[in-house]
Amino acid sequence: MFIDETVIKVKAGDGGNGCFSYLREKYKPRGRPNGGDGGRGGHVFVRGSLHVQTLQDVSYHRSYKAERGQHGKGSDKHGRKGKDIVIPVPLGTVISDTATGEILCDCLAPNKKNIIARGGRGGRGNGSLASRKNPNPDQAEYGKPGEEKKLRFVLKVLADVGLVGRPNAGKSTFLATVSHAHPKIAGYPFTTTEPHLGIVKTPDDFESYVIADIPGLIEGSNTGKGLGIRFLKHIERTRVLAIMVEATADNPEKEAAILMEELRQYSPTLAEKPKCYLLTKIDLIHKNVSKRLPEGWLPISSITNAGIQDTLYALKKIIDRIREKE
Repeated sequence: MFIDETVIKVKAGDGGNGCFSYLREKYKPRGRPNGGDGGRGGHVFVRGSLHVQTLQDVSYHRSYKAERGQHGKGSDKHGRKGKDIVIPVPLGTVISDTATGEILCDCLAPNKKNIIARGGRGGRGNGSLASRKNPNPDQAEYGKPGEEKKLRFVLKVLADVGLVGRPNAGKSTFLATVSHAHPKIAGYPFTTTEPHLGIVKTPDDFESYVIADIPGLIEGSNTGKGLGIRFLKHIERTRVLAIMVEATADNPEKEAAILMEELRQYSPTLAEKPKCYLLTKIDLIHKNVSKRLPEGWLPISSITNAGIQDTLYALKKIIDRIREKE
């Protein structure tokens, strides 16, 4: 199951209490204060992982609680700090506080830990509270409570190219042709019900790039029709949009304009991304395709491989230009 959004509760560990104690020796019924400090409560971290693809495991837990710090003891023994919790999440996960809407972190770098809830500070024992003005404090501190939050996790996949098109426009077939991805392919609408990623490498280039396939868009997607609107967040991070329209369409440019309007209604920023227009399934039309090919469009057929390499090179050039600017 592909889960790309969930809400969970996290509770960092409370700090341990400081100890109230005095040194006991023969002939010294009450020596110097020697109560130890309490340990810090455990923090809650998230870490971007290349080995996690969805938020399924996170959503199943629903609640995470770190260990509290140990209490201080006599003889200046400080309590051990509580164990931290590290939650692995897919790269591209955005975490925000549901109460304030504040974005706490955006997990873009693999293996980098980001703190989302801080453990409480341990209370000071009377040994630490002793001072020149108050050499015999008559108290110790309680540990501070750890942070408790309700957080929203939203996954936005990381890809260089996002495939945009109507259902059955040939997006999944194209992805399966140019990469080792295995999306479901069938001759009925909405075969793709979740995003798929594929890694593409051109034959004479050692560098690769990632293509994302999302469920197809239909007219009115921005109002909730179909499946595509739910997954548009997954192409918000892409560098290039590949707008795909079937060659059998009566007016490919009009079809592309409808798709762009849906993107614009969802996010004007998304609609302004660099674009490449692909005319798919050219094997289904007459060989003399040039008469009906819109200017600047790339004709492809994932069945016969016609135009596939030219398209991959064209996408790579656009990506390279963007990477240079970045």
